[in-house]
Amino acid sequence: MILGYRSDVPPETVEVRRSSRRRRTVSAYRDGEKTVVLLPAGLSSIDEEQWVRRMLDRLAAKEQRRRPSDDDLLERARELSARYLGGRASPSSVRWVDNQHHRWGSCTPDHGTIRISTRLRGMPSWVVDYVIVHELAHLLVPSHGPRFWSLVEQYPKAERARGFLEGFSVAASGTAEEY
Repeated sequence: MILGYRSDVPPETVEVRRSSRRRRTVSAYRDGEKTVVLLPAGLSSIDEEQWVRRMLDRLAAKEQRRRPSDDDLLERARELSARYLGGRASPSSVRWVDNQHHRWGSCTPDHGTIRISTRLRGMPSWVVDYVIVHELAHLLVPSHGPRFWSLVEQYPKAERARGFLEGFSVAASGTAEEY
């Protein structure tokens, strides 16, 4: 089934799978370029259409939360600066970039700009937050000295996020990336 009911989203392929063992629950997931919606076998075609639309909307909302826009990143950076750095780090911009293949983020303190690798899109928000805090700390301390790390450690999930990123790097390439 090809479904294109919203003008702001291109049509997508939806595979509906019905199961006689499924009684009440409906679920959906992405499988490559298609969306699979799992439905009870006894559902009417009208209910099917409503559930498919509802599940597509839910998946889109979930993906939007996990893939914030540049404006969302900037707002998040300001919130993180206020919460963990006393509001002292004030970025002029925070944006996604797809040319960082060996870094998770970068910062130009002179301009107040932060760039976040698109490889982080879809990762848990606490991991993205860690990278943002790391780059915010560079706005205050350009080097990786003790003062810098004491700022980064204000983020309570810093160690956990570093471990997550190291594990991800090893799994993806077989070697750990430096950060």
